[in-house]
Amino acid sequence: MKPRQKTNRKDSPPIKVYCFPDERETIEQQARSTGLSKSSYLLRVGMGYPIRSIVDHHQVEELVKINGDLGRLGGLLKLWLSNGKPAPGIDARTIRETLTKIDRTQDQMVALMHRVLRPQADPISSPGTNPRTSSQKDDGP
Repeated sequence: MKPRQKTNRKDSPPIKVYCFPDERETIEQQARSTGLSKSSYLLRVGMGYPIRSIVDHHQVEELVKINGDLGRLGGLLKLWLSNGKPAPGIDARTIRETLTKIDRTQDQMVALMHRVLRPQADPISSPGTNPRTSSQKDDGP
């Protein structure tokens, strides 16, 4: 007789890991930083799958730069509108171009946010498959 195929990991017996409280806290922090449950995190580590942080720090820096650009563009627009008398060379066309730049910059920021923030519970693939090709996508949600 063939052994019954498991259809779900929860049908399989768990592996217990004994650790000190500080080790447990470290594992919990690492799991939180990746957006995975402790179980999924430990399974991926044990299977040798790559672990990726939820946030790519380089992309966060890019978001900060874009946010600064938005602030500067908004400040220029506010200055122009609050004066009541536009500065030389600033007309309705210039305002429309500035608003278009702000819209484009906001679109860039949203696109970066989608790449930076990964789904919280990214399903893990079955043993023997590469999770990078079967369950994770880099193009966002």
